[in-house]
Amino acid sequence: MDINKYKKYINQKNKKVRIPKFINKILFTTAIFLIIIIVLKTNNSFRQVFYEKFYNNNINFASINKMYQKYFGSPIPFDIFKDNTKTVFNEKLKYENKNIYLNGVKLQVDNNYLVPSLDNGIVIFVGEKEGYNKTVIVECENGLEVWYGNIENFNVKMYDYISKGSLIGEVNSELYLVFMKDGKVMNYEDYI
Repeated sequence: MDINKYKKYINQKNKKVRIPKFINKILFTTAIFLIIIIVLKTNNSFRQVFYEKFYNNNINFASINKMYQKYFGSPIPFDIFKDNTKTVFNEKLKYENKNIYLNGVKLQVDNNYLVPSLDNGIVIFVGEKEGYNKTVIVECENGLEVWYGNIENFNVKMYDYISKGSLIGEVNSELYLVFMKDGKVMNYEDYI
């Protein structure tokens, strides 16, 4: 065997295989999931605590996303198909008048008002709600659910992660807001 061929063969054997970041994330997430499944099957006290904390209560996906982003640097889902656009809409809520409406508040706003998000969170509902018309529900990182009702044109879709001040959609003169935490209606005056 020629010495050059042998060196080339050895060099090919010793090359390190680089695993892309998203593969590492998938492997880590899978390992954590499998460990939890194994422990749930073998440890009754852990199973009881797990069911009590996660299964019987609402899971706050926005706080899970925040924690995931802290350790992995990207929001869930993985940033494989990341959109490299910059935010051009970053507004605060502006209204002229407010009145109690059903479980929340009705705000008088300008015609064709662009509705900003009141906090960071994940969109968990987009559709019709009785009494609120077309509605977007955002689960915030602090566990609060904010309902944005009477939306004419949606700018978000299910499971979008949105930042405070991001565009939710458009309303014509009336915006309905509801604030809920752990299934209980909260006082709107604490949030607007």
